Amino acid sequence: MTHELKTFDEYMVDIASGKKTFEVRKNDRVFNEGDSLVLFGINSTTKEITGKIIHANITYILHGGQFGLEDGYCVMAIKVTDYNF
Repeated sequence: MTHELKTFDEYMVDIASGKKTFEVRKNDRVFNEGDSLVLFGINSTTKEITGKIIHANITYILHGGQFGLEDGYCVMAIKVTDYNF
């Protein structure tokens, strides 16, 4: 399954470079290992889409309710497959 998500522009470069290898999200979409993400960059002030796009795969999921992560949230390990800036 492919999930389309908005991500603040200030994180997009770190994700594309491999420095930021995770996403913390409310788990309201039933994310699964092996799913694909399409991350659309947005301006954190105006909330407008900026045109930056990252494609990534979910390689691991840590579900909430443990290790201080609130139930209903998850931490997803991601691996970038492509990006367009």
